[in-house]
This record gives sequence, C-alpha cells and structure tokens, in this order.
Amino acid sequence: MMVNEEIFRIIAIILFLSLLTIGLYHRIKAHNPQEKISRDEEGFTLMILLRFFGFSVWIGLIIYMINPDWMAWSSYPFSSGARWLGALIIFCALPFFYWMFRSLGTNVTDTVAIRKKHNLVTEGLYHWVRHPMYLLTILIVSGFSLLAANWFIAIMGFFTVRLLIVRTPIEEKKLIEKFGEEYHDYMKKTGKFIPKLH
Repeated sequence: MMVNEEIFRIIAIILFLSLLTIGLYHRIKAHNPQEKISRDEEGFTLMILLRFFGFSVWIGLIIYMINPDWMAWSSYPFSSGARWLGALIIFCALPFFYWMFRSLGTNVTDTVAIRKKHNLVTEGLYHWVRHPMYLLTILIVSGFSLLAANWFIAIMGFFTVRLLIVRTPIEEKKLIEKFGEEYHDYMKKTGKFIPKLH
C-alpha cells in the first residue's frame, strides 16, 4: 500500500469518527423512548431504497477505512489534489454539521415524521435554508468520494441524495400540516437547499 493511501485512509477515519460522534450524540440526546416515530409516512419503497443506498455509502467507506485494497475494484484515479480537496470539504462541513444538529435540538428524526413536541426551527443554519442536512449530506458524500477516490461511494451517494430530494416534498407537506401559515412564511424567506438571494 502506498504511503499516500495510508495518509488518506487515516484522514478518512478521523473525519468519519468526528461526524459519527456529532451525529450519535445529538440523536441519542433527542431520543425519547416513550415516543414512537413512524416511518410509514415516507412510503415503504422510498424508505427501503433510501436506507439501502445510504447504508451502501457508509459500508463502502468503512471497508475502505479498514483496508483500501478491499475497495480497489471501485477505485478511481483522482489526483492527490482532488483527494485533499475532498478532505477539506468534509473538514469545512464539520462545524456546520454540529451547528445544524445543535439548532435542531430534540427535533431530530431519521424520517419525515414530525415529533409531538416538534417546534419550527428557524435559527442557525435554518435561518438560511430549510434542509441544511441534505446540503451537508451532498458535501460530505462528495468529500468522501474524492478522499477515498472511489466511484462506488460516489454512485451510492448520488442515489442517496436523489432520494432525499424526492422525499423533501413529503417532509414539507408534514411541516405545513403541523405549522400552517407559519411554515408558508418561512418558505418564502428561505431556500430549500441553498440560501435564497434577496
């Protein structure tokens, strides 16, 4: 194994564990064992496909982090510059990832279902975009695809993001049902995935 590959593997592990720590901490903190979150509302097919492609991304990345040779069949000859760019993208996304979870607080779920005590978050990253988690997913998956120089991670990530975009109208419908005109006003002020230029 080349020295460079070992460096990229170590960087991938550090960045992955940083993201995992942030995500798990906030998800555990938001978990309420007395509240059952239904996953039926996003539809069975969408639920299965989204989790299949999402898990495929992380499984591919975990295998790469254990031993890059095991993912050599799907490696792509990115330049070292492109791979460092991938690491930089993820590193820059980390504080925003934390900021997003901190802004969400106990509203965090892994589906479109709205919690009983869900409140409309319009602060932090949510002041500019309604779905920063999806924007950050695009950046993080793109970053890991470059860092690991792997087309399998990139393709699985593409389908994951595409399905999240398909799911967004369902999520927004639920939020409109919950918050009504307040959410309509929020939609006018913010972009769905990128900030709205006023």
